Amino acid sequence: METAARIGPSIRIKGDVRSGEPLVVAGHVDGTIEVNGHPLTIDPGGSIAATVSAHTIVISGNANGILTATARVVVMETAKVEGDIAAPVVSLAEGAMVNGRIETAEKKSSLSLAS
Repeated sequence: METAARIGPSIRIKGDVRSGEPLVVAGHVDGTIEVNGHPLTIDPGGSIAATVSAHTIVISGNANGILTATARVVVMETAKVEGDIAAPVVSLAEGAMVNGRIETAEKKSSLSLAS
C-alpha cells in the first residue's frame, strides 16, 4: 500500500499545492490543490478553500471551492461542501451537507463503429 503525504492539523497553507502521490489534508489549504493520478483525502478536521483536481477526492471535512476528479468524488457523512463538484461518479453519504452544483458525465469512449 502506498503511503500518503499529509498536511497535519496544525498546518495552514496559502497558495498552490501540487502532489504526485496520495495526499491527506488534516489542516487547512487556501488556494489550489492538484494531485496527479492519485487520491486527495480531506480528513474530518481538515478544511480547504480551493480549486481542486485529483484522480479521486474523498471529503470528510470542510471543502469550499471547485472540486474536479477524473474518477470519483466521495462525500462522507461528516462532510460540508460549498461549491461545485464534477466527476464521472459522485457519491453522497446520508448526512453529508452539499451546497452547490454536482455534474456527472460518463467518460467518452474512443470506440468507433465500423460501417
